[in-house]
Amino acid sequence: MEQTETDKFLSAHGVRPSRQRRAILDFLIKNPVHPTAEDVYRALAPQISTLSRTTVYNTLRLFCERGAAQMITLEENEMRFDAMLGAHGHFKCTRCGQIFDFACGEAFAGAAAALPDGFVAAQTQLYVHGICKNCREAGAA
Repeated sequence: MEQTETDKFLSAHGVRPSRQRRAILDFLIKNPVHPTAEDVYRALAPQISTLSRTTVYNTLRLFCERGAAQMITLEENEMRFDAMLGAHGHFKCTRCGQIFDFACGEAFAGAAAALPDGFVAAQTQLYVHGICKNCREAGAA
């Protein structure tokens, strides 16, 4: 049986591929809306009868521990998940609640350069809250 790209990605991150793990990772990749674990469960449960909430939570935690996904916390008690691993920031609209990715390579480089001597950053995240373009334009109309 030939390995899929998802299988190779999971294996490269020390995660044993399974039907449920493949489906969860594929969902994160195909739905870059920064879903919660509950969002992932509700989307996949109708397709995978054996899927449980516990499996989704444990799988997402495993992905984050192994570097296959990242957890973002834009609001207290609201964990969301992102399969995009490259340096980028997150913007949350305070009106519609949507979360958008944005490039911020220089901001990350500046943050790492500003660390005290001898410190090494393992992870850097940038969160911005405000009003997105669509909500701003709708408010002006």
